[in-house]
Amino acid sequence: MSLHSLKPALVILMLAIGIPFSTQVAAHGGLSLADDVCKLTIGPYTMHFTGYQPDSTQEKEFCEDIPATGRTVVALDYIEEALRPLPTEVRIIRDTGAGEQAGNEANLDEITILHIPAKVYPNGSINFEYQFAQPGKFVGLVTVTDKEKYVSRFPFSVGEPKGTSPYLIVALAALVVGAVVFFLRGRKSAKVSTT
Repeated sequence: MSLHSLKPALVILMLAIGIPFSTQVAAHGGLSLADDVCKLTIGPYTMHFTGYQPDSTQEKEFCEDIPATGRTVVALDYIEEALRPLPTEVRIIRDTGAGEQAGNEANLDEITILHIPAKVYPNGSINFEYQFAQPGKFVGLVTVTDKEKYVSRFPFSVGEPKGTSPYLIVALAALVVGAVVFFLRGRKSAKVSTT
C-alpha cells in the first residue's frame, strides 16, 4: 500500500478523533485551559482561576469540575491591571438547565448557594471558600462592571463520577474502523500483486 493512499485515511482518522474534543473545550463557557493556566474570560478581561480541596486532594489544583464534595477553596486572580478599580461580583447557583438565561432569571436569589456582592479588589485577587455538601451541577457567575456589565458564566459539576465520555467511545470506534479498513485494503493489495 502506498503512502499516497494512506493520507486520506489518516486525515479522516485525525478529524474523527479531534472533532469531539473541540466541542468539550466550549462546554465550560468562559472557563478555558490555555498554556496550563485556567483562564476565565469576562468580556474583554481575563482572570486566572484556581480551585483546591485541601481536605481531600491536598494541594492538587483543579480548573473545571470539582472532584468531590466538601470544603473547596477558589482563587480568582486578575490578569489585567485594568480590573483592579472595577467592582466584581461572584455568584454560584444551582444549574436549573436554563442555559445562558440562568443569569437573567427573575429569582436568582432562590437558586444562589454563594453570593459575594460586588466590590473593588485593589490587590487583584478574590479568594473564597465554600462547603459543597452534595454532588450536583452548578454554574459560576462572575460579573465585572465597567462602562457596561460583563458576565462570565461557566457550568461545572461537583463530586460527579467521570464516566466514559461518549466522545471517547466515538473516537475509539473510528480508530477501530480505520484500522480494519487499512488492514483489509492492505490484504486486497497484497492479493492483487501476488496474482
